[in-house]
Amino acid sequence: MSSRFDLLGKVAVVTGGSRGLGREMVLAFAEHGADVVIASRKLDACETLAAEVTDRTGRRAIAHAFHAGRWEQADELADLVYDSFGRCDVLVNNAGMSPLYPSLPEITEELFDKVVGVNFKGPFRLASIIGTRMAAGAGGSIINVSSIAAVAPTPNELIYAGAKAALDAMTAGMARAFAPKVRCNVIMPGPFLTDISKAWDLEAFAERARTSIPLQRGGEAEEIVGAALYLASDASSYTTGATIRIDGGSAYTAG
Repeated sequence: MSSRFDLLGKVAVVTGGSRGLGREMVLAFAEHGADVVIASRKLDACETLAAEVTDRTGRRAIAHAFHAGRWEQADELADLVYDSFGRCDVLVNNAGMSPLYPSLPEITEELFDKVVGVNFKGPFRLASIIGTRMAAGAGGSIINVSSIAAVAPTPNELIYAGAKAALDAMTAGMARAFAPKVRCNVIMPGPFLTDISKAWDLEAFAERARTSIPLQRGGEAEEIVGAALYLASDASSYTTGATIRIDGGSAYTAG
């Protein structure tokens, strides 16, 4: 079965790829044979990870500064990938943001547009361009990273939740638009203990998790890897338009 997860000779692009869930996916793809493009706003962090990838795995890794909310930067990233490798086999739209706001009426148009831009507009543009090229070539896999907020939103993340729900709908539509050569699927994480969790009251979170999450804890970043490898590789050759929740059961208990 290990050969089913082989990515040797493949090219994988991960946005938001320099830290957290994105970092773990980048490393896993490279360890399974893929060359990788690491794209995020902080170029230095991308370059540090690219050097680590090559040192650990011997795979080629390209770092690229990328703001997911800027339409033209999606075009630039796609051009970089095809100019550098001539192909893209796996695209992971992982970049996201969910800033706090004081109340719903106090949300500014600027904040609204920024959150929707990063979580939906950018992924739409990038998947549209690369998915079209995949479909015209050898095919590939698009993985969009959503959130359980899309199905169990709280009042504190409504713009983010709406954008992620739109991302889920987009994925289902693109699974049809780019079929049969391109598979499009969603990974839907729950609460993960990545960099973002440093701003949480972790003691209060752990107490809530014991009663509200069936697995009674938050996820660790490396626990995203199994689903990512499955969807990126031939192991998921008959899977498209699907959503895989990795949330410890929390979305189920929330309804």
